[in-house]
Amino acid sequence: MKKRAQQIRQTRNRASSKAGSEPRSSMSAEQDEGPNDTGRHEDGDVVSDSLLMDPAHMLQFSLPTTVDLVLSYGAGYGGLNREREKKYIPTVPPEFLAKLDLSGGGSSVQSHDWGNDLTSSSLDSSILAFSDEWFAPASNLTNPKPPIRRPGFFVPTGAWYDGWETRRHNPEPYDWVIIKLGVASGKVKGIEVDTAFFDGNHPEAVEVQGCFDVGEDADAKVVKKDYTGWRQVLGHRGCGASQRHAWKADDESEVTHVRLCMFPDGGIARFRLYGQVVPVFPESMEQEVELSSALMGGMVLSASEEHFGSSKSNLLLPGRGVDMGGGWETRRSRDQGHVDWVIVRLGARGKVQRIVVDTAFYRGNYPQAMKVDAFDGEEETPDAEDPRWKEVLGMQRLSPDKEHEYAGTSLSNVEEAAYTHLKMTIVPDGGVKRFRVFGTRL
Repeated sequence: MKKRAQQIRQTRNRASSKAGSEPRSSMSAEQDEGPNDTGRHEDGDVVSDSLLMDPAHMLQFSLPTTVDLVLSYGAGYGGLNREREKKYIPTVPPEFLAKLDLSGGGSSVQSHDWGNDLTSSSLDSSILAFSDEWFAPASNLTNPKPPIRRPGFFVPTGAWYDGWETRRHNPEPYDWVIIKLGVASGKVKGIEVDTAFFDGNHPEAVEVQGCFDVGEDADAKVVKKDYTGWRQVLGHRGCGASQRHAWKADDESEVTHVRLCMFPDGGIARFRLYGQVVPVFPESMEQEVELSSALMGGMVLSASEEHFGSSKSNLLLPGRGVDMGGGWETRRSRDQGHVDWVIVRLGARGKVQRIVVDTAFYRGNYPQAMKVDAFDGEEETPDAEDPRWKEVLGMQRLSPDKEHEYAGTSLSNVEEAAYTHLKMTIVPDGGVKRFRVFGTRL
């Protein structure tokens, strides 16, 4: 191992000196590729020769010596000293990370603040029509869960894929699917197309079109071939195999339906349309509404953490879910006095009348207790430690698999006040299925 480490260091040094005398082109990897730049692995995958064992493309970390591995990172000779055992984790120098382009550029998904997924099936979106779904149904596109793979599993049409896949040799320029948003309408901020596990059967490119059409016959109108209300939300974008792609929308106008176009055919695992919900509120300002609901524009802004594949955004979904997987759950804490928290921005500023905390399906992992604080500030996003939070619900003990409702004298600081944000604090950790805030708009 020591000899191997020396070889790698020597190779990297030669590459560094070469890079210093010959500056690299600023062109992207896609622009650099040419007809003679590809090689082939033994398994048949086409790869770029310029990326094979080129130290200039490798992360710059140093390998520990054999002695380091045994004495510093292991549990000692014979594995007897478990208390001081630790794992070796390569670290990347900050100067190297500073040179990386983390803007996304359509090649990967970075953290973003684009709002809710307007086409998620959790918000009751629906597939209205499609050109084809021979190998895998279009309904998979709006599944809120990450795509999975089942190698070697076949169905009558061929290999099973968790996504939407059409037949080969499409005679038309593209395949398409029309989706009705689960919310009344929304302003699109960003688009995500995930081609996970589609490799060799992925599309070359995608486009996204949208329309705003309401009324009883709107769904029937938008699926017609001669419908002229489509406008471009995302222009022609190239797609790679088995990866997540994200782009900012070209047009952020309000839409009720979208059409995903896939050139010329192939498969896509997931389609996400992120944006701001434009709700339809009751005409009467005195009518109680669920101010926190994702359908009404409510949004989870931040949380102390989310673990076990759960998502904080699940807290504001309609319904109670079907299992424990559709809520917000944090890891087990080991520190005295630990709490977890989540901050919600309401869909509209309003007076709080009722709060519901649902621990559905959480039976051995529900929080011991929780409390709720509120904040009023439409132009601000408070952090968890902001001293201006006001307590609207004191510490309450929770029970497993139950809807807990609090109103009337259980609430405080709500009679003459209006709020824009609420923070739920759970003690010390655990899982909550839904967090609902009811009230009237102001």
